Amino acid sequence: MNEVGDARVRRLAYGVMLGAFAGPTVPDWLAGAYAEGLAGICLYGNNLGDHGVGDLARAVRDLEPTAVLALDEEGGDVTRLHMRDGNPYPGNAALGVHEDVDVTRSVAAAIGAELAGIGVWLNLAPSADINSDPRNPVIGTRSFGSDPALVARHTTAYVEGLASQGIAACIKHFPGHGDTVTDSHIGLPHVTASADVVRARELVPFAANLDAASIMTSHVVLEAFDADQPATLSRAVLTDLLRHELRYDGVIVSDALDMAGASAIHGIGGAAVLSLAAGADLLCLGPEPTDEPSLITEAVDAVCAAVNDGSVTVERLAEAAARVAALRTKWGALPVRDDTDQVIAAGRAHAAKVAAAIASAAPRFTGPATVVRIDTGTNPAVGDTSWGMLDVGGDTITLTPATLEAAPSFPGEVAIVVRRAGAVRQVWDWIERQLDDNPEAVLVELGWPGPELEGRDRVIRTYGSAAVLTDALGDALRAPR
Repeated sequence: MNEVGDARVRRLAYGVMLGAFAGPTVPDWLAGAYAEGLAGICLYGNNLGDHGVGDLARAVRDLEPTAVLALDEEGGDVTRLHMRDGNPYPGNAALGVHEDVDVTRSVAAAIGAELAGIGVWLNLAPSADINSDPRNPVIGTRSFGSDPALVARHTTAYVEGLASQGIAACIKHFPGHGDTVTDSHIGLPHVTASADVVRARELVPFAANLDAASIMTSHVVLEAFDADQPATLSRAVLTDLLRHELRYDGVIVSDALDMAGASAIHGIGGAAVLSLAAGADLLCLGPEPTDEPSLITEAVDAVCAAVNDGSVTVERLAEAAARVAALRTKWGALPVRDDTDQVIAAGRAHAAKVAAAIASAAPRFTGPATVVRIDTGTNPAVGDTSWGMLDVGGDTITLTPATLEAAPSFPGEVAIVVRRAGAVRQVWDWIERQLDDNPEAVLVELGWPGPELEGRDRVIRTYGSAAVLTDALGDALRAPR
């Protein structure tokens, strides 16, 4: 390849990279990477400073206004805007339980208005996963539910709500991450369901939303379609299934390639090449581990080498870069609407009604009660997000699985608050003893309700840990009988 060809290929390679950086300040290298053709930046939880992510997002946008600027703002447990103060919007599970697509559309529009206000125009949401397995460690309350038709219509409403504020959606995680018991951040999940089951279940929300601006892949092996490679790296899944069978023509975005499900075997460069060859257009990278853009450089170098040796054709690279460029042209220069305050207020009002409806079935305490909060941690998608803090007028005691054995029994009115109560055996055993020994104790399940809760009558399901949900529950528990 001659020097001119090398330069063109390198610029095309930069044009399919969605980079990232650590910390709350714009790195010195970013302006140079944009000059090289970098497609854009994804902001993560580690970009939050003391004052949130808004100022940083605006500073990044100012460097290159039409470059992709993305983050995960799903509502509920997965938030970047409200990690510090607790989320005023419920997540998908609560919206699915409430079952009003107009409310979902309004909440998504409010989220979109907040994103537009800080310059972000690609939201890596919503999750369109069918929560087929209640033991799923990474989807759970990020899903609208287990019914494909319900998930499909709420996904549509969410995409419409974002679009009403000039925000492009990225539906995830194709072909579905709900039927897994492994977190793809740390391992490689396998789905063993038949192709017919996947088509009738997992694919329904995606097939109903093929006009979405972008779709994100999953690092999940769908054995019925490709027994060897996760969807992110599978031509059978991304090209044969999504492009050819479903006829999707938008931008295919890889899930973050630094996750173990993608790069544990191949490294960042190898994963980038395989994902591009499989059919992905925009390659999402994790935060740079150093003060230099080493991950971006590694991925660009690998793609250029793959074009040089024929592993990836220049036509495939150019096609991907063209789709990303078209996305930037359509969505990157849209002006911020002038009615965002009203849109946000309406969305928050709807969010409060959802939370109040979910909390309405809760019992009533007679007076101040003790809150026992069991911190079982979160998954990397959620990150270090503030739980909504349940206030029922009494003391709050925080325990961990390691401190449960030494914890006393708690008499009187007690709210035991936990995410995924049945996920850790010792936690569930302790909770069962508390509920059996104290008829005034109630369990508040913040996560997706598991089968172990069936048959227990003193269980409150909030379908998420957003502050709006726990605030409403606190009000309900303290309300007069």
